[in-house]
Amino acid sequence: MATLHRVRSLLSVFNTKSILSVYAPVCRFSTSPLSSELESVGFIGLGNMGSRMANNLIKAGYKVVVHDINCDAIKMFTDKGVPAKRTPFEVAEASDVVITMLPSSAHVLDVYMGPNGLLHGGSLLRPQLFIDSSTIDPETSRKVSAAVSSFLLQEKKGSWEKPVMLDAPVSGGVFAAEAGSLTFMVGGSKDAYLTAKPLFLSMGKNTIYCGGAGTGSAAKICNNLVMAVSMLGVSEALALGQSLGIGADTLTKVFNSSSARCFCSDTYNPVPGVMEGVPASKDYTGGFASKLMAKDLNLAATSAKEVGLRCPLTSHALEIYTKLCQDGHEMKDFSCVFRHYYFGKDEQ
Repeated sequence: MATLHRVRSLLSVFNTKSILSVYAPVCRFSTSPLSSELESVGFIGLGNMGSRMANNLIKAGYKVVVHDINCDAIKMFTDKGVPAKRTPFEVAEASDVVITMLPSSAHVLDVYMGPNGLLHGGSLLRPQLFIDSSTIDPETSRKVSAAVSSFLLQEKKGSWEKPVMLDAPVSGGVFAAEAGSLTFMVGGSKDAYLTAKPLFLSMGKNTIYCGGAGTGSAAKICNNLVMAVSMLGVSEALALGQSLGIGADTLTKVFNSSSARCFCSDTYNPVPGVMEGVPASKDYTGGFASKLMAKDLNLAATSAKEVGLRCPLTSHALEIYTKLCQDGHEMKDFSCVFRHYYFGKDEQ
């Protein structure tokens, strides 16, 4: 009785829901409402990023069901005993939480609101939480969030009467997705963000709450704008250095020991032969496709136009990556701009 009294005293001081959200589902408390409510996860979109994120959820002990239009992607999971569903609606019917990782705004709208989409089942939904980790425009994120919140839950869960959506795009690329070290930028309800944090930390190492619906998507397109412009700056400088007789490896050492140091010089170098393990060392395969960078730059340019902000670097970067795609390099990693736009040379 003394122990029970002590537990009740502690719960009266702290927010029980917040405490349990920190530890579930890792500790798997059988009495935790959050661990039981959020343990069934539907994952839609099993591309380079999504497949690795789903794998990390499985490793963390979540009950995962998957869906993708690519049969080969589905087979990688069903061969391991992970159940697959034929439609997004069927995923929703089997899940407490649904995570989507899709290529574009159009795909997100179709998966959520199209025929057999996640929101196809009348006025009641089973999932209490929807998380979209796609990189899309903030307006689409807000539109889908509003649509989700117009439904009611099939079964009330704690204080939740309506389902909630978070826009939670990621940074870190395929390697971070594989290692479970992604950074999540999250927009939407802060309570929902805190509840979902154990899910995020099963797939990543950093979570940043950005504000209301759409702010996660806004943060992501701003982040990718910086990454695109940085890659162009590093590639241009390294190509110029080669033309002036400085080896790329030597110039990279200069950058990384001085004020030019950045992600594209010290972690994701674009020159083949300078750094192992990056796409440049693998003929620019296995990374972030140039067509996706062009798509993200277009999102940034469109958003800038909507708010009346001049963004000349965004416009010029978009022109360069659009040209790169038109020249047949759309599936190559975006760092291939060094070779195929600046015509830089491999490091010998």
